[in-house]
Amino acid sequence: MVTVVSAILRRDLELGFRRWGDVASPLMFFAIVTALFPLALSPAREVLQGLGPGVLWIAALLAMLLSLNALFRQDLEDGSMEQLVVGPHPLPLIMLAKALAHWLLSGLPLVLLAPLLAVTYHLPAEGVRALCVTLLLGTPTLSLLGSVGAALTAGVRQSGGLLALLILPLCLPVLMFGSRATALAAEGEVVTGPLYLLGALLALAVTLVPATSSAAIRISLD
Repeated sequence: MVTVVSAILRRDLELGFRRWGDVASPLMFFAIVTALFPLALSPAREVLQGLGPGVLWIAALLAMLLSLNALFRQDLEDGSMEQLVVGPHPLPLIMLAKALAHWLLSGLPLVLLAPLLAVTYHLPAEGVRALCVTLLLGTPTLSLLGSVGAALTAGVRQSGGLLALLILPLCLPVLMFGSRATALAAEGEVVTGPLYLLGALLALAVTLVPATSSAAIRISLD
């Protein structure tokens, strides 16, 4: 099983780096959206500090959605997804590995880029740390939840709008807890509650979502 997971991770990462435009587009979207808000709103420090956690998390969520369309596209085009479905290896484990590869390509770069963009909103050091921790807990959950929608819409052309409609309601708890924890940390409050909830959501997603994604991809292929 370790060999299978490592092989899928290596293949998806190599394909992702070859399609560097698919990897760079969500990062550019994240950077542009977060940079434009201070220009369109009041430059007052208090206003930007209050809006910063929500803006950063909304931009991260939308950036993750942009990259989900390509999650199973290459596998469907070259026929490898059919082979993975009928193969001897557990399909939920394969789906978990593909979601992990998506997070490494799309979610982890957002976590690394977020502290640089948080400076434009005058977030204190505690708020920046909380932002990084919440993104580190929340973006894997977004990748897992997004894999369900990507599997359901794998055979649909121009599925971006449908994918967003399917996934956004499921992602709202992650968005609310992540932005709330960042806002509390920026105000010097205790953030353990939202962090525990984000961790619980991640554990629940790792446990249940791979099997759901497996059933969804079978439906799409049928």
